[in-house]
Amino acid sequence: MPQLRLALNQIDSTVGDLAGNSETIVHWTRHAAGQGAHLVAFPEMALTGYPVEDLALRASFVEASRTALRALAARLAEEGLGELPVVVGYLDRSERAAPRYGQPAGAPQNAAAVLHRGEVALSFAKHHLPNYGVFDEFRYFVPGDTMPVVRVHGVDVALAICEDLWQEGGRVPAARTAGAGLLLSVNASPYEREKDDTRLELVRKRAQEAGCTTAYLAMIGGQDELVFDGDSIIVDRDGTVLARAPQFAEGCVLVDLDLPAAGEVPSGVVDDGLTIDHVILSADPLPAYEPELAGGEADRLGDEEEIYTALVVGLRAYVAKNGFRSVLIGLSGGIDSALVAAIACDAVGAQHVYGVSMPSRYSSEHSKDDAAELARRTGLNFRTVPIAPMFDAYMASLGLTGLAEENLQSRLRGTLLMAISNQEGHIVLAPGNKSELACGYSTLYGDSVGAYGPIKDVYKTSVFRLARWRNQAAVDRGQTPPIPENSITKPPSAELRPGQVDTDSLPDYDVLDQILERYVDRDQGRAQIVAAGFDEALVTRVLRLVDTAEYKRRQYPPGTKISAKGFGKDRRLPITSAWRETG
Repeated sequence: MPQLRLALNQIDSTVGDLAGNSETIVHWTRHAAGQGAHLVAFPEMALTGYPVEDLALRASFVEASRTALRALAARLAEEGLGELPVVVGYLDRSERAAPRYGQPAGAPQNAAAVLHRGEVALSFAKHHLPNYGVFDEFRYFVPGDTMPVVRVHGVDVALAICEDLWQEGGRVPAARTAGAGLLLSVNASPYEREKDDTRLELVRKRAQEAGCTTAYLAMIGGQDELVFDGDSIIVDRDGTVLARAPQFAEGCVLVDLDLPAAGEVPSGVVDDGLTIDHVILSADPLPAYEPELAGGEADRLGDEEEIYTALVVGLRAYVAKNGFRSVLIGLSGGIDSALVAAIACDAVGAQHVYGVSMPSRYSSEHSKDDAAELARRTGLNFRTVPIAPMFDAYMASLGLTGLAEENLQSRLRGTLLMAISNQEGHIVLAPGNKSELACGYSTLYGDSVGAYGPIKDVYKTSVFRLARWRNQAAVDRGQTPPIPENSITKPPSAELRPGQVDTDSLPDYDVLDQILERYVDRDQGRAQIVAAGFDEALVTRVLRLVDTAEYKRRQYPPGTKISAKGFGKDRRLPITSAWRETG
């Protein structure tokens, strides 16, 4: 059987950085060539970054992508890499699609190309366009209608892009019809909890349907609210795993594959009306060699470690890619700000994390001590700025009471944080969690102030689990746990009035989060949730809180998505709506 050394490059691309992304592609191609690779691949839209969103509708950006692709092909050849076929995702446009109402202007396409000998040897566009969750690809792209196949060293390699594997039909059965020996799919599939298990089963199933070895290459890194976890996979035609890459790690997976020899050149129209586009790059098999790279599976991360790593990667990418150098956090001594601080220290380094304790007359001594202890344990920069003088000045002028008085404290802290941010150049991190955002348990222009919300998509019960995991991970490594035990064990409180605890306003988090997960993440209605065994009055109360807080959530900063349905692009409800699940 012909042999092929395949190189899958999990890289982190930045949207719009065509020059920087090109450099990364050249770097890893050079690395793969040095390791004797015969076919090199990069993720979906690696050249432009993903997702490009409305940049796809700008003709200037589309043309810049096309120009950068041709320049990349030429550069690879100039550097002596021209004989090595390289698969690269980029932004293209259809030359054939006629303008029509309802189609994106300019007919942009989510495309990939095979670069060889200084030229674009073959290009193709994504056939199945996702239009759910965070995806809006019907808005941005027109679909491809070819079944691309390249012959490399006597092996026919069928090519696909992300959703082409996730949907039934199309390029997967077409790969079997075309007699491909390898199906290679390039992807930029965003992370969410437990998706790795779903992904593995998908790749196994598609390999069996395609009747050939299947390689699934994924992106890593972060883009705004999305995180990409890599986890590239190669399975044989029976679904047996040949190689599996690390999660959240940039790098190159190299595997020696024995693959079926190519037969007659396939042609014609196949499954889903796809026309086979076949290009021969090298017809003859390589001389037999002793396989050196057998693949292997990287260790898998545990559930909490996986989520925590995603939060770290998401924050690190947001800070770095937006040109910031440091972050600022209001440290209350509570669990949320403590977890955010730990994530920030792991993401950008404690020397770039600035914490401010802003006690009021209602702040307990243990909370002030816990904030200081967190700073000592992590080594972050710490200061204390009491808000009592500012609070007294406002109260003397306004005479506020009740909720207005409580919210004034939060807003003074938000103003103080933004003032320090403006003065010193740090970006402010908002500490709100998903449970609070769901129920509107936050103060606009107060604790919602910030440029990024690292735990925006993390329910409160998960906040506690992640804090305990992070501390245990430190112990296991012989390090000091970053989060004070008192921050984890004491009852959560905003400390805006004497003796206040969260359960004064919200149900117990263990019950609350179960209801929220059903309503927010799974779109279950009131009747379904009550039928699952939850108290009817409690369900009615929680759903009413969620429904009336949409205006607050719209004003909250972006944050890392880790669930199937985060607040933001995933979940789009009208702010003004008279519909209530509760009647």
